[in-house]
Amino acid sequence: MKLLVVNPNTTSSMTRKIEAAARAVADSDTEIVAANSQDGPASIQGYLDVSTCVPGLLDVVNKHPDADAIVVACFDDTGVDAVRCVTSAPVIGVGEAAYHAASMISPKFSVITTLSRSLAGLESNLLRYGLDRRCVRVRASDVPVLKLEENDPNTVDKIKAEIRAAIDEDRAEAIVLGCAGMTDLMSNLSKEFGLPVVDGVVCAVTFAEALVKAKLTTSKLCSYA
Repeated sequence: MKLLVVNPNTTSSMTRKIEAAARAVADSDTEIVAANSQDGPASIQGYLDVSTCVPGLLDVVNKHPDADAIVVACFDDTGVDAVRCVTSAPVIGVGEAAYHAASMISPKFSVITTLSRSLAGLESNLLRYGLDRRCVRVRASDVPVLKLEENDPNTVDKIKAEIRAAIDEDRAEAIVLGCAGMTDLMSNLSKEFGLPVVDGVVCAVTFAEALVKAKLTTSKLCSYA
């Protein structure tokens, strides 16, 4: 199958990181095509970036009409509904995938994201997905998205501090990494803290493969027509 993984921002280093994570978990017969928008914000941090990146996202999707499934690699699930309107292939947002995965392996989880201005959008998505009761808190590390591309130990330390607080204060039993740019941190953080640390890119890729194998497509009856 051909799986299109789209980073809706224009930062190619993040796209390469996302592509590596996708390839690491995809089946051997899955073709991973990773691409980022050519027009729009360099990072997606809040409502304005979410709005302005959608045209570029749709441009990428329209260039790959033969994709069997599409992963939108932005934790805000930016433009997922719009993409579902232009294709019958399954479309998975990494945020929704991570939330569902966390709810399947723990009774309650916390989300660690980047800037505080992203909190409201993520909390709204949890309400929409019906998973707000399973998420005990969405926490901001106050790390700008593009800092994640610098491999700065201080950046990782800030994320670790929020994970520790989520365990001690929220009593979270799983952690969801609230940015696709954190995908390379999942394994080490899981080992260090001794609980599941969930990355949406990994979950979205495997969920997308499962939907294709099950021969499930996006409904065109009404909302996504």
